[in-house]
Amino acid sequence: MYKEAICEMIDAGLAKLPADLIITNGLLVNVNSSEIYPADVAIYKSRIVATGDVASYIGENTKTIDAKGKYIVPGLIDGHLHIECSKLSMTSFAKAVLPHGTTSIISGLDQYIVTAGLDGIREILHEIDGTPLKVFWGLPFLTPYTLPQSHVGFNVTAKTHAEVQKWPEVFGIWETVSEFIENQHSDVMKAIEYARLHRLPIYGCAPMTRGNKLNAILCAGVRLDHESYDHTEMMEKIRKGMNVLIRESSISHFLAENIKVITHLNPRLARRVSFCTDDVIASDIVTNGHMDKLIRMAIAKGVDPLTAIQMGSINSAEAYRIDHLVGSVSPGRFADILLVSDLVKFDIDTVIAKGQLVVENQATVFNFVPPKRSAVLLQSMKLKPVTASALKVTTNIKQTKVKALSLDVDFNIPFVRRARQVELNVQDGVVLPDIQNDVLYVTVVERFGKTDGTAKVGFCSGWKLKSGAMASSCAPDDNNVVCIGTNSEDMALAINHLAEHGGGQVIVNQGKVIGFLPLPICGIVSDLDPHTMAQEEEKLLLLARELGCDLPDPLFYMCCLQITAIPDYAITDLGVIDFHKQAVMDPVFKCGCSHGKLQTKCHD
Repeated sequence: MYKEAICEMIDAGLAKLPADLIITNGLLVNVNSSEIYPADVAIYKSRIVATGDVASYIGENTKTIDAKGKYIVPGLIDGHLHIECSKLSMTSFAKAVLPHGTTSIISGLDQYIVTAGLDGIREILHEIDGTPLKVFWGLPFLTPYTLPQSHVGFNVTAKTHAEVQKWPEVFGIWETVSEFIENQHSDVMKAIEYARLHRLPIYGCAPMTRGNKLNAILCAGVRLDHESYDHTEMMEKIRKGMNVLIRESSISHFLAENIKVITHLNPRLARRVSFCTDDVIASDIVTNGHMDKLIRMAIAKGVDPLTAIQMGSINSAEAYRIDHLVGSVSPGRFADILLVSDLVKFDIDTVIAKGQLVVENQATVFNFVPPKRSAVLLQSMKLKPVTASALKVTTNIKQTKVKALSLDVDFNIPFVRRARQVELNVQDGVVLPDIQNDVLYVTVVERFGKTDGTAKVGFCSGWKLKSGAMASSCAPDDNNVVCIGTNSEDMALAINHLAEHGGGQVIVNQGKVIGFLPLPICGIVSDLDPHTMAQEEEKLLLLARELGCDLPDPLFYMCCLQITAIPDYAITDLGVIDFHKQAVMDPVFKCGCSHGKLQTKCHD
């Protein structure tokens, strides 16, 4: 990340070396001092070397950008993002978000690491370095994130932290889930101790965490969190010293609620609050924007434009302790600069990142070329073929009907799966799905060759599929293959198609593959152009609609079923998971009785 020598930068700051680029006649949005005033900017290589009067920095070969009538704004920072959920490679993702003003991202690259290990991460870090986009990497606190632990391609352990925390690319510890702290998981405790030794900040993941539990994770050293489900939860976290991020992703929409900590409670809290998207898809970026969208949304909710820009830049930089590198238009920082004609509309005319002109007059001028990929990234799918007979829920209960648990998704509360108690027919020991009442089969199949590949099957609701099945190998947190369907035959075809074609997302109906999006890199991303990816996403969405699904994003919601860190139920390659008990459970209740509470064992 550090390209220039210190002495070279000092000479550039003293104007002993001429600037490569200057920006003149603009109005500088100074997020450090909360001012807007006329100022010019001088850039040497990838860094800003001067602001204000930069006449002494102009040399014979210095280029000039005239910013008359425009505001000079710092590049925007996405404070928490699982880049891989976009299904775009790093190069394609950079091409997607840089025109929208996003010049820096904080990410765990966690889906790359669980699929391709440390060798794969080295390749990805090299790819990032070849783009104008900066990714500040937080080493995942542990992988997998699941409780109990499921199977992935690579496990981040305390031993990993002992080695990798020394890498210069590591800026903190990524998304430390509160349950692991509360349980004092031994590897996580060691990872935190190593972080103290290396003075690395701890990034948190504390959804719905309040009271004593919040106190506990703060005592462990967690610095910030992106998972507040309402503004009162966010307020408690701020009052207790946390930096907080307002999340607005492609399927989790929290900005309108959580911005109330500023607009309804106390505007002076704004400097403790920043923005993130967490999970975004290409069609959302192409249609609505990225961090620029969040700036516009905040302004529309009554936040002053300068304050909104601070929330999208310097606030994240300070929260993550990287403000000496990014977050403001200041000497010594990376030359990440946006030219904006109107701060309220926030339409971006020009983007400079790492000192390179990326967007000019709203047209991309940087040539994004993906690198060649090694077998480490291209051969992660080691899934054994599955049969339809293996994708059924069976029972030894000698009854024609049984009561069962169905994971019920509620798109009004993103990611959360509640319990739905259902009564299902049994035929020859097989518990059947109930299509008319929106009860489907769901399975997760381990795809890294760590087990015998036996599928664990449960039930899910909310998708309303009337026919067919769909599957994905891009599915956080584990990126095993997740599949839902109305029948086992179509589910088997969907899973086996992904195994044969190196991963992706697929929709099957009546024994035929009707839609397929290949994701050859780690089985999770592609080098497709962002607009092409958006078109492919739209095709799959329309196919899901034809099969009866009316969720905002059926495949994305399905992919999140493996996340065990959010209540109340999930499913991994181990089976259905009870979040509160942090244990595998049988989705079929052991008797046919009707009790007021869900249970797997009758006490009568």
